Order: sequence, then structure tokens, then C-alpha cells
Amino acid sequence: MRARISSLRDHVLARHLAAALLGLVVVVMVLESVSDYRNTQLASMAYLGIAAGGLTVLTGLNGQLSLGHGALMAIGAYTSALLLPDNESSLPLSVVVLVAVVVTLAVGAAVGLAAARLHGPYLAGATLALAVAVPGIALYFKETLGGEQGLRVVMPDIPVWVLDAVFFVTGQDLTRSRFTAYVAWLTLIVVFVLLANLGAGRTGRRWRAVRDDEVAAELAGIDLGRARVSAFMVSAAAAGAAGAILAFTVKLAAPSAFTLTLSLTLLAAIVLGGLGSLAGALIGAALLTFLPSVVTDIGTDAGLSDIQAAELAPLVYGLVMVAVILLAPAGIVGSLRGALLRARARRRTPASAEPPATGTTSGTGTTTDPHADTTETAGTTPATTSKGTAS
Repeated sequence: MRARISSLRDHVLARHLAAALLGLVVVVMVLESVSDYRNTQLASMAYLGIAAGGLTVLTGLNGQLSLGHGALMAIGAYTSALLLPDNESSLPLSVVVLVAVVVTLAVGAAVGLAAARLHGPYLAGATLALAVAVPGIALYFKETLGGEQGLRVVMPDIPVWVLDAVFFVTGQDLTRSRFTAYVAWLTLIVVFVLLANLGAGRTGRRWRAVRDDEVAAELAGIDLGRARVSAFMVSAAAAGAAGAILAFTVKLAAPSAFTLTLSLTLLAAIVLGGLGSLAGALIGAALLTFLPSVVTDIGTDAGLSDIQAAELAPLVYGLVMVAVILLAPAGIVGSLRGALLRARARRRTPASAEPPATGTTSGTGTTTDPHADTTETAGTTPATTSKGTAS
């Protein structure tokens, strides 16, 4: 049994690594074929996708509702800003991201332990207080955290070996915006592989058991508090990585970027894409990133002023969200997955499994009576009665 479980685990890991390699190839092809402006947009999509991926683990797999992930992103962003204050800082970006993850993970552990006995609207209220309080810390410690102006993030020079490697693979010089997009998407791929393996393993099964039925999970020996805290810590770590990538992308860590709107935006992303699905989190992040700009461009082309076109974007986004909730309650990915499963089930149903027409004669010469009472159970064939048969 242990050998079988180990083989299954290795198979899942190999599948996730293969998907990551394919995703990396697609990322390189896309980033090398778009402009610097699109690279910046794609970097924004990446950090939203990382944060939404962590939130979908917390909400979709463990059933905890958080409204404070924007505050956790702020912790990761300010940690990165403190580590990259000027050109003299020589820390690699990978080290900066790891430090931001560790700091946010510690904060997430403290918050998770404090809210371990809370769930539902009570946990949402506690994390809402976190989302409101954390941006105010930057205003209180304005000498260290920059106050309303925030802290400027100075990106280090691109390593020479990175420039040479990219030029060898693509034949093009690497710009700073494209380099930032590469860092963002490599971080997203690594985070998604880790989250996917956690969700497919024993830890993910514990999270889902607590989400589905707390009483049954506790009777099975699962520590509810430990499961909730671990899910919150993993989600917080992902938010910290997303905050670091946000700081790299916008070159600034300021309180105005981490308001309650950001937390609600992340929640909207996982609802649109589909709860419990990393692909859904990425689709939701794409909608949040590109839909406003597309709608604004359409409004401008239609003759609207810049202000009117900008006001049109939230309206269309709200309509899209209402339409998804009404037409696809399980989210985009969840609804597509359900439709594929239903279509596959219809194709697999053999024609011989269809019930015989009433009043037909079976091969044994027994005639079925349409008025006879028969009882059907799963996996059995309804009994056929014959009235007036000769003995």
C-alpha cells in the first residue's frame, strides 16, 4: 500500500512538473512577443494570480472566508521595499521574495492561531479588521515606512548571466519590464506547483475534509484547528510572494495600493474563476487585469470621453460578475468541468443500458406489463412480471 501511495504521489508530481514546463514555454513565447506595456500588465496578472491561488486554497479547499489578503500582500510588499531601498542593495530578487514569504508566513501563523476557532462570517470580520488596520501602520510609523507616500523600491541590475541566457534563447535584449515579468511568472509557476502538490496530497485531503464536514473530520482524527491554521499559513505565504512581486512591478509600496478593494478584488477573482481551482484563480486574475483596459479602449473608440470610458469599466465588470454568478454558479472553470463530465458520462452510457420500451416482448417470451409495479435499485435490473402465464 505504501509503495502504491508513493507511486501515485510521484505520478502527480511528474504531471505538475510537466504542466509547469509547458507553462514556462508558453510564458517565454508570450513575453517575447508583446510590448513593454503588455509585459507590465502580465506582471500584474501574475501577482494577482499568486494571491488568488493562495486564497482559493484557503476558501475553496478549506472553506475559510478571508477579507484581509490585501493586508498580507502589503506585508510582503513593505518587506521587499525595506530590503531594496537603493541601488547599493545587492540582494538577489529570489532572496527578497523568500524573506517576504517568511515574514508574511509568520504574520499569517499569528493571525491563524488567533482566529483558529472562528469560521464563516466571524473569520471574515476578523480578517476585515486586519485589512483595515494594516495600511494604517504605515501611516503611524511614517519615518520607517514612508507614510502616505510609501517606500520606493529600487530594482537591482539584471545579472549578466540572465542577459546572456535570454539573448541566447530568444535572440533579443532583455528590458527591465520584461525581466520583471519573467520574475513574476517564474514565481507564479513555482507557487502553483507547490499549491497543486499540497492540494493533491494528504494535507489537501485534510483541508477538504474539514471544509465538507467538521464533525466527520474530527471523528476521523483530524485536528480542526491545526488544519485551519496550516491553510491560513499557506495562503498567507502566497500573499506575501504576491506582495513582493507587486512591489517589483509598480516600484512602490504605499498604503493606497492595499485597501479593502484589493482584498475584495481577490475574492471576486476566485469566485469568477471557480473556487478550489488554481486555473480558475488564474482566469479570474486575467479578467481583473485585462477587462477594465479593454472596456476602456472600446468606450474611447465609441466616442466616450476618457472619464466616461473609465467609469464604464466597473459597470461592465459588475455585469460580467453577475452573469457568471447566474449562469455559472460554480465559476468559469467549475462550470466547464461539470459540462465536460456530463458529456463524458453520456458518451460512456451504452445503448443497451437504456430501459426497454413498454409493451415489448422479451427474448424469453415474457411480455412486460406497463401497469405492473416494479422497484429499481442501483446496479439491478427491474423485475419483469407476467400475468396469466401457464404453469
